[in-house]
Amino acid sequence: MTDEVPLRVAVIVGSVREGRQGRAVADWFLGTAAADEGLDLDVIDLAEVDLPLVLPGWGGTPSPEAVAALKDVSPRLAAADAFVVVTPEYNHSFPASLKNFVDWHHAQWQAKPVGFVSYGGLGGGLRAVEQLRLVFAELHAVTVRDSVSLHGPWSGLGEDGAPRDAAVCAGAAKGMLGQLAWWGRALRAARAERPYAG
Repeated sequence: MTDEVPLRVAVIVGSVREGRQGRAVADWFLGTAAADEGLDLDVIDLAEVDLPLVLPGWGGTPSPEAVAALKDVSPRLAAADAFVVVTPEYNHSFPASLKNFVDWHHAQWQAKPVGFVSYGGLGGGLRAVEQLRLVFAELHAVTVRDSVSLHGPWSGLGEDGAPRDAAVCAGAAKGMLGQLAWWGRALRAARAERPYAG
């Protein structure tokens, strides 16, 4: 039965900035999510994906550099049942590296749920998340209602990258993961019964 198969969740670390907090935030989230044995977590760190900014024209062929960069990550996105995007907020939005990665893919996102872990300033990255919801809606993905937002990461995170307000943040992560798992299993079953036509 498909509900017994672990849910494959690709966790995408969206920041590539030097001195970023993104990997530490992702590692904290992974530690929290690891308690759920029904999840199979796969980390895609965009700092390790060297994608060019120039996309091919409609019907064009990606450059050899793009093909090499996509060879590892695209199949992992296609195999995922759900996604969690870890994003900072830069200038009221999300990083260009994340938009570039999203734009290099299309069918891989369709009819799958997306959850968010955001960080940055007083808003905790929520403005980045609201803009990402619009992007993923265009790609026929389903974003879950609840998210995890870490406010003021420079003061709100400890030296190990874990939130100082661990109980509140862990509770938010559990809530988001519960919604992600429900949608992930429901949409996986739906895709198996009737492939999504877009």
